[in-house]
Amino acid sequence: MLNLQTAREPTFYFIGVTTRQSSIMTVFPKWAAALGLKARIQGIDLPLHAPPEEYRKVIEFFKADPLSLGALVTTHKLDLFAACRDMFDYIDPYAQTLSEVSSLSKKDGAFCAHAKDPISSGLALEAFVPPRFWTDNGGEVLLLGAGGSSLAMSLYFSRQDAVDNMPRRITIANRSEPRLVSARNALEHCGTNTVFRFLHCPVPADNDALVAALPPYSLVVNATGLGKDAPGSPTTEAVSYPENSLVWEINYRGDLLFVRQAQGQQKTKRLHIENGWKYFIYGWTQVIAEVFHVVISGEQLEELSRIAQGGIPK
Repeated sequence: MLNLQTAREPTFYFIGVTTRQSSIMTVFPKWAAALGLKARIQGIDLPLHAPPEEYRKVIEFFKADPLSLGALVTTHKLDLFAACRDMFDYIDPYAQTLSEVSSLSKKDGAFCAHAKDPISSGLALEAFVPPRFWTDNGGEVLLLGAGGSSLAMSLYFSRQDAVDNMPRRITIANRSEPRLVSARNALEHCGTNTVFRFLHCPVPADNDALVAALPPYSLVVNATGLGKDAPGSPTTEAVSYPENSLVWEINYRGDLLFVRQAQGQQKTKRLHIENGWKYFIYGWTQVIAEVFHVVISGEQLEELSRIAQGGIPK
């Protein structure tokens, strides 16, 4: 049963499924101290695809409780937004496009819904994708998985200020067709010069074929959850990468079989392989910055990353 108690001190929430098991519960107090924030973190656990009334109860509680400052939402981003869309005073453009919410916050009396993944994924990509990579080399992007992370990256790649450096084609591949239909609907009004493909790939061998067909200097992303939420990889041991390409596993812990498969070709194919650590850091700090109305960047961001590395097992 959902038990929401009035906050007795400024409180930041983590809305998930099993939040007590997350190391962020011990890392956040250290981050708060480093940032000079006087606030505690509290988890709110909801079952997968909880009833709409449960999500609405959470939002009603947040809106009414002055010391409940905001929250990071994971797992429930789509369901919470669908159940509570009419309850927000402000919905940012990314949240409107993706029909999801990852950040709940209050500003000037308004209760706000933000989707931060296009920003956090963009910052993570900019940390390892060389400048003018797409314009200079003509590579493509292959996103394995059609969930929120892939949609967020697609919005980042197709933003208006990137018109002079966009991948020529983005392919989104997924095991189930309904997710592909949803992805197509979400991205159909992007208004970009990039060509989008949405391909049904029910088995890993299908993804192998897509990887092998990519031109050199491409980007392949595992956004499926395989390797973290479930064992395995969206590709097989027979996968063959194009030369001089970038390989990104958006998770930073777990089995990470996808990473190990790419590492076997790292030298011969001159691959750059990246894990999801920076994505994790940007994801949390973007929401914290929104909730507490602070700027987190530069040396301060690096310090928070060092603090987290000391408190989160990889």
